Amino acid sequence: MSGVDSGFIELDGVEKVFDVRRKTGFMKRAVRQVRAVDAISFRVERGEMVGYIGPNGAGKSTTIKMLTGILTPSAGRLRVAGIDPSRERKRLAHRIGVVFGQRTTLWWDLPLLDSYRLMHRMYRIPDARYRENLDRLVELLDLGALLDVPVRQLSLGQRMRGDIVAALLHDPEVLYLDEPTIGLDVVSKSKVREFLRELNAERGTTVLLTTHDLQDIEQLCKRVMVIDHGCLMYDGPLAGLHEAGESERTLVVDLERELPPIDAPAPARVVRVDGPRQWLAFPAGESAAPLVARIAAEYPLVDLSVREPDIEAVIATMYGEQAERAIS
Repeated sequence: MSGVDSGFIELDGVEKVFDVRRKTGFMKRAVRQVRAVDAISFRVERGEMVGYIGPNGAGKSTTIKMLTGILTPSAGRLRVAGIDPSRERKRLAHRIGVVFGQRTTLWWDLPLLDSYRLMHRMYRIPDARYRENLDRLVELLDLGALLDVPVRQLSLGQRMRGDIVAALLHDPEVLYLDEPTIGLDVVSKSKVREFLRELNAERGTTVLLTTHDLQDIEQLCKRVMVIDHGCLMYDGPLAGLHEAGESERTLVVDLERELPPIDAPAPARVVRVDGPRQWLAFPAGESAAPLVARIAAEYPLVDLSVREPDIEAVIATMYGEQAERAIS
């Protein structure tokens, strides 16, 4: 893309430093600087869905808060749709939507519909547009039976879907999702993911997604960025991340009876056997289908499941390799 669509979200050398004060004695305090984000630069084009991942404390939420104008960068340049978030937060608010998985933007004691009515007024959404968006979003996220239920009585999955509706009522061009599927059951996760795919395809909404669930990234994003210790460590396709971190998925196989280790084709290998249950590791970038087909054809199979690699382990491997290269 080029022109006005190029670099819809732009960060150039963005830093965020916090002063942390701690007591060191009677009437004495020491000030220590913590660098939460360290000279990060990247571009996100209009209409992209990008995963922004990393371990706890890596700087993901701090970046999102700077992109929304909640925090002001300590250094560097940041623009969203040509707007400086910290200087024009109110103007930017009409063009972005935000969902924080751990915190709700809904009014706790009010019915869900009343929260939406308040947002209708706050964002000054034209009546016809509000009704059209509300009807469509409520139908897609299956919230029709819950509109009169107070937010405090909703389950986590119901409340999360309610927050997503609230973030999209005003047709934002950018949607920031911070752990949108945390704590959700499989059905709720599937509904949220399918909805986000449709939203991006139909409306071209730009999505920046932070999550610990690699399945969110695999099903929604072609591009992933990894942040650790405030630094951008990787920016590219998910397959490349798996290769860089040498990550593996695990196939858990339940057999009808205890058997010797399964004869798996390389590079898959058995890593654990416990009675009739066996664990096989294989590269995360490869499909599980051929391995599953072979086991189903040659062994008395009862059940199986695939476990995704732990993103923190992948990043730890990448970080360790970078440190070794720096020393050598």
